Amino acid sequence: MAQIELAGIDRSFTVGDSRVHALSALSLAIEAGEYVAIMGPSGSGKSTLLNLLGLLDRPDAGHYRLEGRDVTTLSADEQAAVRRSRIGFVFQSFHLVPRLSAAENIALPLTLAGIAPAERERRVARALRDFGLEERARHRPDELSGGQRQRVAIARATIMQPALLLADEPTGNLDRHTGEEVTQLLEALNAAGTTLIVVTHDPAMGRRARRQLMMEDGKLKSDSARQSSRAERPPPAPEPLG
Repeated sequence: MAQIELAGIDRSFTVGDSRVHALSALSLAIEAGEYVAIMGPSGSGKSTLLNLLGLLDRPDAGHYRLEGRDVTTLSADEQAAVRRSRIGFVFQSFHLVPRLSAAENIALPLTLAGIAPAERERRVARALRDFGLEERARHRPDELSGGQRQRVAIARATIMQPALLLADEPTGNLDRHTGEEVTQLLEALNAAGTTLIVVTHDPAMGRRARRQLMMEDGKLKSDSARQSSRAERPPPAPEPLG
């Protein structure tokens, strides 16, 4: 079963006197473990789609099934519980808590989930080690480089071992070398089984994904998975002569 199924998703916003359709009749399936890039010009619906996938927003119409469960029917509290346990977020601007150390930022989801202190400490120590942050554990975000801050953000996003990782322009504030390191970290998580969905304006990063979704005017303009499927389909048999 597809991990993500969207059926007939509509989402619109009122801007001044106008009604803007951010997403229109969008239907989409993404299998567990896929690596997907969502691309398209500004205003095409990329961020709206990511917010809906992350349960940060609700559609006006349609249904969203995550791991076989229709999450559009859940209450706000139920959606928050799914978000905490099954979905991780990585943002362009890191969104770290300034007054907390790297270790405390990473531990935040565990604290909110009520994980016991000993288990919390064990998981954070492993995350610091896995992401090369052991020597920066006590440093606050303003004492870290951009790459270190993004590594802290990724560690925090994955500390609950989510099934789905959503990344919104994760390398947008990084230089090319650091961006490459962060991209490799995300891809390693995907290789370990996490579904990875990245919103990006960077064609080079988009090409690294195994599937590209191109958005335009709130609709899915193209899907490389469908294109590959058509390319692999054998040509029709020739008509018999005579």
